[in-house]
Amino acid sequence: MTHAQRPDHSERIYTRQFWLAFAANVMLVTANALTFRFAEFVKFLGGTEGTTGFIVSVGLVGSLFFRAFLGQAIDHFGIRKVWILCSVINITGSFLVLTAPDIGFQLYVARIIFVIGLAGMFASSVSHIQSFAPVHRRTEIIGTFGASGFVGMICGAQLGDFIFHSFPANPTLFHVLFGMSLAFSVLHMCLALWLTKRERHDRPTFTPPIHKLMFRYWPGRVLLVAILMGMGFGVTMTFLTRYSTELGLGGIRTFFTAYAVTAFTVRLIARQWSRTVGRHRLIIMGLTGHAIGHFLMTFVTSDWQFIPPAMCLGFGHALLFPCVISMGAGSFPEQYRGSGTAITLAAIDFGTILTAPFLGWMIDHYGFYSMFYCVSGSLFIGAITYSAITSRLIDTDIETTPSRVRKLDRKILTTPSDSIPPVANHAESCQMRP
Repeated sequence: MTHAQRPDHSERIYTRQFWLAFAANVMLVTANALTFRFAEFVKFLGGTEGTTGFIVSVGLVGSLFFRAFLGQAIDHFGIRKVWILCSVINITGSFLVLTAPDIGFQLYVARIIFVIGLAGMFASSVSHIQSFAPVHRRTEIIGTFGASGFVGMICGAQLGDFIFHSFPANPTLFHVLFGMSLAFSVLHMCLALWLTKRERHDRPTFTPPIHKLMFRYWPGRVLLVAILMGMGFGVTMTFLTRYSTELGLGGIRTFFTAYAVTAFTVRLIARQWSRTVGRHRLIIMGLTGHAIGHFLMTFVTSDWQFIPPAMCLGFGHALLFPCVISMGAGSFPEQYRGSGTAITLAAIDFGTILTAPFLGWMIDHYGFYSMFYCVSGSLFIGAITYSAITSRLIDTDIETTPSRVRKLDRKILTTPSDSIPPVANHAESCQMRP
């Protein structure tokens, strides 16, 4: 894959290149956050919540099919070429959404193209950022880099509500909304060109088919978490705007601002927790935070009451995303890291594909409260199940830190050799507790 020489633990990882990539991701997430109002656009064109869920799922199915080749494309052609191509695809999709006259063929195609491009841009940026850090700090740098997404979420939510309050409900409103999204995607592409202009690409001598890579290296237990994350994202990024409208509230900026500020703060505070607490415990904490957040949604009657559920969901997101990406992508060898990243992100989309039509149908027939109860219960069950599955596993992120190595060395020096139990060594995987 495309990479710079991976730094060792003594090198500085937060360089100028890192912060340029951080800024690029702010622009990408701002562009995407502006499309959180997509459900309002479908409603304006005469659709229902079920229609929105179906369109979103169709777009993600197209994205999922594309991701089957995306990771191998990154490994084979390099990050730069794939990143720029996907940016062009995304911009094309934004333009088609912008000019869609009704709920017809163009809107479906536009959504598919937009999501395909977005998937490639995210996968390329996450693959790119992983080359900035040594193996044992990969979760940390993914987490810190991901904080840029919360800045973009704040910007997009605030800008989206401002546009909705500044224009009447007519085509001009959505032209401005999706036009701004397109503009931020163009700015992101410009920074991607700058970031990758000097990178070299070492093409692997052989790239196995995607299904062989997936079955050989994919850590199956992460699939459960990824599907649950996709379900949660389907609620907040697709149906929340309709929930706010149904309640007669001012918009979604209060929710997403509280969500993003909480997630950004937790992400910075917890950026090294994977090396002290372990990723399995962080995943359990994250799923629990999401479950509580969706349950608290049922108590919202005014804008400020979005804050408690938003804080719980932001807390969960901050812990879940870097752990899932690190464990999923990290289980693949270095030369196939692009494939690992794309497959892991695809698993999250798969969760949205599975659940979005059902959630939309549930809203249409039983209301928003039933939907929130269903999602919250599923997340609680998921947290309990994952806890049971991983109760006897130790995360190798903890084992590979220099401080742990020094402690282990001191223990070896002070412990009789016949009392030291053998420890299996599986890089980038989890070990059974002795």
